Amino acid sequence: MQKTQSNVVTSLRQMILDGELKAGVRLAEIPTSEKLGVSRTPVRIAFRALEQEGLLTKLPRRGYEVRSVSTEEIIGAVEVRGVLEGLAARQAAERGLSEDHQKALAVLLEEGDRILAVKELSESDLEHYQQMNKRFHDIVIEAAHNPAIHAALSRNEHLPFASASALAFDKAHMLREARRFEFAHMQHHHVYHAIVNGLGTRAEGIMREHANATLGYINSPRNADQLTVISERDTQNT
Repeated sequence: MQKTQSNVVTSLRQMILDGELKAGVRLAEIPTSEKLGVSRTPVRIAFRALEQEGLLTKLPRRGYEVRSVSTEEIIGAVEVRGVLEGLAARQAAERGLSEDHQKALAVLLEEGDRILAVKELSESDLEHYQQMNKRFHDIVIEAAHNPAIHAALSRNEHLPFASASALAFDKAHMLREARRFEFAHMQHHHVYHAIVNGLGTRAEGIMREHANATLGYINSPRNADQLTVISERDTQNT
């Protein structure tokens, strides 16, 4: 069930990003489950997850609607996450990692290395990477021992693509996606090295850049047209 649910969330998120599901489109459990070839339960859970991410709006009676999301909204949310996670990385470096946190991060780095070592990444590999990535970010935030950072990130994660777990990938170009995730994981290694060695400023800078790298994907040519259309629609409605 967990694997199916993850597949559904990722697929719907990518369909929204690609423009296959445009702003204003209404989604219901039965037709969506039939389209994706899954039962209604993972679709229902995925709708709720994407509502939490700010990509869907719950309709008063039944079903959901794809939200109109502007490029500026996404950029702002990702930049805020970068600032907050950068602060967490700096404070984790300054405080020093506990033995448990250091060991857990090292294990996750090895896990990421194994995932990306295959000749050709599958959707399952990328979903596994997504879970590893979320845990890595969570531990860095835990290691800062700053409840205010966690609270602020929790609020920010309700904005589109602002969560570290809100990864999207293009199934039609898996080789390109592999390179993107390899670069991201290299940044994981670098921020870990900086934190372990007490290099707070370096850890902060790498973590901020790591978050902001998402913007390169959001603003890539294949996604720019859709986001521009959404942004223009928002402008017309104001």
